[in-house]
Amino acid sequence: MDSKSLQACAKRVALELPFTEHCWPFGPEYDVFKINGKIFMLMAVAHGRAHVSLKSDPEKSLLNQQIYRGIEPGYHLNKKHWISLYEADDITPELVADLVLDSWNLVVDKLPIKDQKRIRPA
Repeated sequence: MDSKSLQACAKRVALELPFTEHCWPFGPEYDVFKINGKIFMLMAVAHGRAHVSLKSDPEKSLLNQQIYRGIEPGYHLNKKHWISLYEADDITPELVADLVLDSWNLVVDKLPIKDQKRIRPA
């Protein structure tokens, strides 16, 4: 998947998730996606490489980094809890969608119960 498609796919998936806020708190070069005020995805270009950064379970993160060439530790983020996706042949739209949803769910799971129930009604 090329970098333009990668970022477009991640953005589309993120904006389809309930209560997602798209903002630019760090300037126009950083697309930030939040749920309930908490960041679950960032998109930017660093050193000429477009990337999508997502929260990730530490064990799943290490496994994905071993499996996929396009997944690296989070750029300028906590390497244990964040990953960055880059242009690569092994990055598919389905993988991007799964990782964006995982990131969103990780953030929602850490919110107070009343907020979780509002965001994900039973």
